Amino acid sequence: MRKTVLFILMFLLVFVITGCDEYGNIIIPENISDMSEIAEFITPEGENQSEIEVISEGNGLAETLSTRQGSTIFVEDTNGLDDGVLRLINAMNSNGQPFYQNNETPNGMIAANDVVLLQINVQWAERGGTNTDLIARVIEAILAHPDGFTGEIIIADNGQAQFGSRGQGGDLDWDDPNSACRQQSTLDVIRAFQSQGYQVTGVLWDEFTTVRVAEFSDGDYTDGFFVEDYIRSTGLEISYPKFTTEFGTHVSFREGIWNSETGTYDQNRLKVINMPVLKSHMLFQQTGAVKGYMGVVSDRLTQRRSHNSVGTGGMGTLMVYTRMPILNIMDMIWIGPDRGPASSYNSAVEVNMIAASTDPVALDVWTTVHVLIPAAEQVPGGRAFAMNPNLDEPGTFGHWLRLSLNEMLVAGYDFTMDENEILVVRE
Repeated sequence: MRKTVLFILMFLLVFVITGCDEYGNIIIPENISDMSEIAEFITPEGENQSEIEVISEGNGLAETLSTRQGSTIFVEDTNGLDDGVLRLINAMNSNGQPFYQNNETPNGMIAANDVVLLQINVQWAERGGTNTDLIARVIEAILAHPDGFTGEIIIADNGQAQFGSRGQGGDLDWDDPNSACRQQSTLDVIRAFQSQGYQVTGVLWDEFTTVRVAEFSDGDYTDGFFVEDYIRSTGLEISYPKFTTEFGTHVSFREGIWNSETGTYDQNRLKVINMPVLKSHMLFQQTGAVKGYMGVVSDRLTQRRSHNSVGTGGMGTLMVYTRMPILNIMDMIWIGPDRGPASSYNSAVEVNMIAASTDPVALDVWTTVHVLIPAAEQVPGGRAFAMNPNLDEPGTFGHWLRLSLNEMLVAGYDFTMDENEILVVRE
């Protein structure tokens, strides 16, 4: 009965959640605070596991969710306009990975007063950027925190002020964005939530990607990128953004939220949700959860060492030594199996699916094998073969992902590329 009520409520919400109407106008609930009622109907942690379909890949080593070791991927069908994100959260809650953190679920991901940074893709227009309908759904889910969300949501990316659809980097306000109506930009979504009084903001890190700064703790309050003065074994010179939002929140991507009164950082209050689009890549064959972290660094201040280091495991180094996402949500509503990282309206393939995991490597492997490669195989002269994660030759997806994984394993993260250790949960 409880689950039936949940899905009835979700169905009704489809008609009030943010999206475009037929003219491209943004639709948003008049009072999203009412959506906190959703959380009361989301299945509590550990309940109704028998109602979830468990898809065991590889040799079928999984027996039960409670005893399975390894990485779990949650998969949902969605076009970005429906209740897919809420169903995803429900599946996570039912399987020991609660989305909300409070007294009932202290091991949850997001607390009511957190600063949540959505790391998206905005370097490319059309289907090359994160679907803005999906962005809106994730924002709504955060605002529906059962304790009432009092924190801040930041949507950000660094298009490096180079390359991209215009050759000048990223844009939060593309005229031809990735949305159902092809008119709703990321900035449109941000403004819609702001118009209702919510602390939702966007920061295009391109705007200060050439500004080298010190940390807040050193007295530097300038927006810019902190850059380490040495090169890691993977060839990466670590860099990351440090900035102040329009609401006055001081954010260091690595150190956390700076409190100027106490002179301290709150490491735990900053939470990153990684939201890449699944696409092919002309140099690295695939771009997803791990490669998407190129949107965190400054390629300009590191003389392109950042981008070059992708092929030698640099993004694994970056994730380990800056900030690991609490959750990775792969946008597969439209995927780019060819000509990536650009992805046009004409070349993209509609899949209408999302997948989420705390393990970015496992997520990259599973989505590439089961979603991207089958689509790429339909492209004459495509790069499907080089996308195979089992390959280890330089220049293949498997080669650089394995090097990235090695960085994470050495740091103590229990991630995997082995499909026998990946559990897929789908309602």
